[in-house]
Amino acid sequence: MRILLAMSGGIDSSVIAYMLKEKGHDLVGVRFNLWTDPLAPAEAQLLSNKCCDAQSAARAKHISETLEFPLHTIDLSETFKREVVDYYLEGCKAGRTVNPCVQCNKCVRFEALLDLLKDFDCEKLATGHYAQIKMKKDRFALLEGKDKSKDQSYFLYRLTQEHLSKLMFPLGNLTKSKVYKLAKKYKIPLDEKTYRESQNLCFFPEKTPLAFLKRHIKNLRSGNIVTRDGKIVGKHKGLPLYTIGQRRIGIGGLEVPLEVIEKDIKNNRLIVAEAGTEKVNTICVQDLNWILSIPPAEGLKCKCRTRSLSPLKKGIYSSNKFIFSNPQPPQAPGQSLVLYKGNEVIGGGIMQ
Repeated sequence: MRILLAMSGGIDSSVIAYMLKEKGHDLVGVRFNLWTDPLAPAEAQLLSNKCCDAQSAARAKHISETLEFPLHTIDLSETFKREVVDYYLEGCKAGRTVNPCVQCNKCVRFEALLDLLKDFDCEKLATGHYAQIKMKKDRFALLEGKDKSKDQSYFLYRLTQEHLSKLMFPLGNLTKSKVYKLAKKYKIPLDEKTYRESQNLCFFPEKTPLAFLKRHIKNLRSGNIVTRDGKIVGKHKGLPLYTIGQRRIGIGGLEVPLEVIEKDIKNNRLIVAEAGTEKVNTICVQDLNWILSIPPAEGLKCKCRTRSLSPLKKGIYSSNKFIFSNPQPPQAPGQSLVLYKGNEVIGGGIMQ
């Protein structure tokens, strides 16, 4: 089979290349150049975009030459800036905590890669996601990866039956430790960064987004941090710099820790409460996608995740709402709520 391989140059795609070659497949590699922050400090520019830095590019080139398959580089910097970075910044300005990785999968990576299948005369697209695709009767099912600590099914809920019919996730039934053993077996060049595998967002060089947001959101306004009853307990440095559930908010000398429970955009106030005291029973969801393209029946008993790798929570989906079986901490608007039936992803949407 002729397979298009998303070849970032990381350990996962490098191992996949050897696995597929061993099975006799004909490979075509493709990697992307994505946007890098032109306003980042000069020393930070050396790190470039975490998904496509020079070190990863060199490794991808080495692997493709060793295994003798072509490697194409596609410039998606403008698309990535428009669909992912601008989306993230606009969400932060509006008080939401959006998930750029979900947006990237939806509007950039899979769209671009699947469009290339015909161009390179390939039957399937292979990526390094830790998730599984299996046939169930006459449909494709998206399942959690075997390695629960690396499972990426949460980020893939916007895939459709058409997408799944063209995709392969060769690492879905492997653990990360097994992938490292295979990397050593194949003598894939590794380094400390490869083992560290940062989970941070890729488009800024720092570990946290604070410096990035300060560079790109002008006129950040400080304001009051208040409790539900209006008591002022401190000052915030700009609402986009905080997220729901955050506990490190720069207020010292507290006997009881506080957490962010709401952003009052109109009055520029950050609302806090004693950590663990505020709970929600229901979450409204919009922009839903169903992997079967058909909305489930009302009153569907299922589970959900509100963050990647967070524990599954029981409840009922009904009329664009998820009703938790047990009250939960406040959830961040803009994040994805992904629905599961057993270990199968059935769909999801954006929390309001």
